[in-house]
Amino acid sequence: MSDEKKVAVPLGDQAELVVPGFKAAAVKAGIRGKDRLDMALIYSEKPAAVAGCFTTSQVKAAPVLLDMEHLKSGSARAILVNSGVANACSGAQGMAFAKDTAVMVAQALAVQNTDVHVCSTGVIGQQLEMAWFNKGVPALVTSLSPGGFGAVAQAMMTTDTVPKVEKISLDIGGREVSILGLAKGAGMIMPNMATMLSFVMTDAAIAVDVLQAMLSKAVAQSFNVITVDGDTSTNDTVLLLANGVAGHEPLVSVDSPEAQLFQEALDRLTKNLALKIVADGEGATKLITVRVQGAVNNGDAEKIGRTIANSPLFKTACFGEDANWGRIFAAAGRAGVDFDQSKVDIFFDEVQMVAKGLGLFANEAAATQVLKQEDFVVTVDLHSGSDNCEIYTCDFSYEYVKINGDYRS
Repeated sequence: MSDEKKVAVPLGDQAELVVPGFKAAAVKAGIRGKDRLDMALIYSEKPAAVAGCFTTSQVKAAPVLLDMEHLKSGSARAILVNSGVANACSGAQGMAFAKDTAVMVAQALAVQNTDVHVCSTGVIGQQLEMAWFNKGVPALVTSLSPGGFGAVAQAMMTTDTVPKVEKISLDIGGREVSILGLAKGAGMIMPNMATMLSFVMTDAAIAVDVLQAMLSKAVAQSFNVITVDGDTSTNDTVLLLANGVAGHEPLVSVDSPEAQLFQEALDRLTKNLALKIVADGEGATKLITVRVQGAVNNGDAEKIGRTIANSPLFKTACFGEDANWGRIFAAAGRAGVDFDQSKVDIFFDEVQMVAKGLGLFANEAAATQVLKQEDFVVTVDLHSGSDNCEIYTCDFSYEYVKINGDYRS
């Protein structure tokens, strides 16, 4: 088997954003005005195995509830997505709308209703209008093409400043396999999962139970360890479709070498998409990795890492390039984890600012230089055990407040 090949894809190079057996399209349906792509369709020419992960919020949007039901069939042919209106907290009318639009797409493509997944993102509480879909769905179906995925990535965007696309190719059983991932998200980001949508398409042949296990594992180390602002959305959805067009022997065990190879590629793809979400966090200027090591167990490491990563005081200090390690220590202390503060070391990249619980103020100038970078690591070593965790976050800037202060206007 050849080594995994990561394909760096400029969004404008539509020829590279292709997965055999899949087509896509995006249109201006009028949800977000006449000049904005706001509705998109992904279509598998053959029945595809499907796996999904969804928000853990108790408040779930109608499309999430419907997709969770449709996922039980194990098969999918299409994903319909709109931006601008979330179809969340929309009651019986919103659920009926989600079902009606799935039926509309199913009839247009001559597939089963349960083979269609619908996703929405945007303002909570507003109702969608059928006129948008009466206009958009027929246009989407007639304009489906293998190179339409770049437009889909744009149509998914809300407060995102850039579309998020990742593609990886690898060899399985002597056949080239493609994995293409799209994602959107910039705010209301704190998985499990985030105001994010992600669609992953592959021409690999994978059994449904194996596919779900793979996606759950990939999401756990990517979308579920990022945070922009500590808020969890009503609409979070990740869907993975595998149509088997590549022609290799189906992957029927997560333990096979071929499945492990695919898992590694999927893990990398989802992590790269997750990091793109954090880097595009609303108003973000810095991508920050919070690494907690030396914990008694992984759960303790994650609690401390999330508490630090979500601390407004920590995030604003990073924006201000202030090496205020006291805010890190304080956040760790309120995470609900027992540790000995006299053992703790704290680093900004390789610059140590705390040794055995005490500040190294002579290193502050060097630590400040680290914070001037666009990408850096904050390490908290508890020296209490052998487990560790990484959480990915960004800073809080003035722009974050401006964006969210008038999001609906």
